[in-house]
Amino acid sequence: MAPIPPPPRRGAPRHAASRSDRAPAGTAHTATPRPADPVGTAPPAPGPTPGTPVPDAPALDRLLWDLAAERASGALVSPAGALYLLDGQVAHAESPAAPGLGILLVRAGRLDAHAWRHALDVSGPDRSVAHHLLSAAQLTRGELELGHLATLLDAAYCVRAAGDLACRFHAGARHWLGPVRSVPVPVLHSELRRRARLLHRIWPHRQLDSAPLRRTHRATATASAPARLRPRERDVLRLADGTHTAVDIAAALARQTYRTLVDVRRLAAAGLVETPTPAPGTPQPPLPPRPGAAPAPPHRRPPEAPDTATLRRIRDALEARL
Repeated sequence: MAPIPPPPRRGAPRHAASRSDRAPAGTAHTATPRPADPVGTAPPAPGPTPGTPVPDAPALDRLLWDLAAERASGALVSPAGALYLLDGQVAHAESPAAPGLGILLVRAGRLDAHAWRHALDVSGPDRSVAHHLLSAAQLTRGELELGHLATLLDAAYCVRAAGDLACRFHAGARHWLGPVRSVPVPVLHSELRRRARLLHRIWPHRQLDSAPLRRTHRATATASAPARLRPRERDVLRLADGTHTAVDIAAALARQTYRTLVDVRRLAAAGLVETPTPAPGTPQPPLPPRPGAAPAPPHRRPPEAPDTATLRRIRDALEARL
């Protein structure tokens, strides 16, 4: 299969496309879904409103629901990343803003870096890396599914949080990892919105997700403040030097981007990271009062452990649909 062409430039024009004029398998087209009513059970797509948890992506959502209704297979590619579909379900997701599966597995000590590179070299061209890892007994099925689901949700969140960008659907394109476990679009949509609402409840200022982060005077002047933080929050605070964004910090620490965003919002709510001033004309909710209590005590879970409770809950929901 020919390699996927590079995604369109951020400033590239968008072209409307209906379901009937999608390119046949093996071809690509630039597409922003038509502004008609959603297909099937797709939710309505309201315009952006002040204080919403993430930028609305009605066109991306509607196109994804259209592809799900068609049971399409291929890659939906934008400057923010790619969503790979298999029979209308999301099988994989990638984003430059989210660390990949190999990085997280090696960081967690579940896989040797050499073994990962070998699997890519041997089975990547055949798009069967997952099968290689399982057949070589380098990962259990459960480890692979949880790691794959974690990276899929992380990258999919980054793609959707970027808002509506010009995108291209490459019919028939397959991911190099191979089949693991696909996520139905309704389940994915619900989980991504849940994550956005959680960030909004912690500290409702999404400019923290993309701006360079800087420690406040309180964080640098109060020696006891970092000691009260979770270990993973201390790591994030240490890198909040005014030059690194949350995405930079997630990459430097080899951690999921969404979990890093949660840490950043908590640090901002505790008064330890500055909340950047939004761009002129951008509506923002007023700053809520900062909590008077000290940050939560360290969690018992090791700082590098994956969020297995959430992943198992989602996996159970997927199995219930089978």
